[in-house]
Formats: sequence, structure tokens, C-alpha cells
Amino acid sequence: MQDRGHHSTGGTGDGELAVPMAWLYAEYIAEKLLRTGDLMPPTSFEFRAGRDALALTIFLSDGGEDLSGIRVVSQLETWLSLTAYDQPWQDWVGERMTQLTAEAAASGADAPDLELARAAWRWLEETELLAPDLNAVPGGATAVGEDDGPKVWTPAWQLGLPLGHLAIHLF
Repeated sequence: MQDRGHHSTGGTGDGELAVPMAWLYAEYIAEKLLRTGDLMPPTSFEFRAGRDALALTIFLSDGGEDLSGIRVVSQLETWLSLTAYDQPWQDWVGERMTQLTAEAAASGADAPDLELARAAWRWLEETELLAPDLNAVPGGATAVGEDDGPKVWTPAWQLGLPLGHLAIHLF
């Protein structure tokens, strides 16, 4: 792993607070993409799921490089491919989190960015949102409205990931 220290103010060991700049910037980019797409109200749980899934994708694919405006544009294709429907995104996130955790433990450095990423990942995995059942038999429901028809409890990441993917497309 490349050093992510340039993203943080870094603690000096004398009680100075390390600021998780890499995570906060990834979250900012994700929120900006979702707001630009205007897909969900920013106060909804679905928006949060999209923001967290996209922020995780951005943070974990960063590779330790600066995410300037030009860098963001160059990364859009990478983020699209990582969030595509046929990709094992959940497995990729788990592997990258394990790798970064091991690297942080080996270096003995504070990892405030990683802690926020872990919290987002836990929320995405443990939270379920009620959503339309996309696997329901066509014609099985009598109503065709968005709020009508069968619903199913779905892990937040399964709703957030396609929302993030669509937001990237609309950017």
C-alpha cells in the first residue's frame, strides 16, 4: 500500500488529532456525484446507502494518490467498472478492507480514514431497507406504481451500489 499520510494532518504522537482527509474527500466526491444526479432526496436512507457505497469505492480504489478534479474525471471509468451489476463489489470491498487493515496494523500508524470506512461498511452490510422486489414475477402484482407491488428487505449496499453507479453515469 502506498502511504496515505499526505491525505491526513497526521498525529505527531503528542495528542494531535489525525484528520481522515482521504475518507472525507471520498465521501465529498460521492455526495457531489449523487446530488448532481438528483436521484434521491439527500435526507433519505437510500441516498446515504448510495453515498457510502460510492465513497467506499472511491476510497478503496484510490491507491493513495491525490483526488484532484482531473484525477476524479480520470477515475470515473474505474468506479463505473467496480460498481457494475456483474462485478463482485461486496467481495472486493471485503478483500480491500482486510488488506488495508493488515497494512495499517503492520505499520502501527493511526488509520482514522480506515475507521470511517469500516463504519460505513458495517452500516451498509447490517442495515436493511425496504425496497421494490426486482425479482418478483412480472404481472404478479396488480398495481404498477413505484410504491405499489411486492417489497423486500434488502441490505443497504445492494440499493446504494446501483444508485452510485447510475450517479456516475449521469455525471
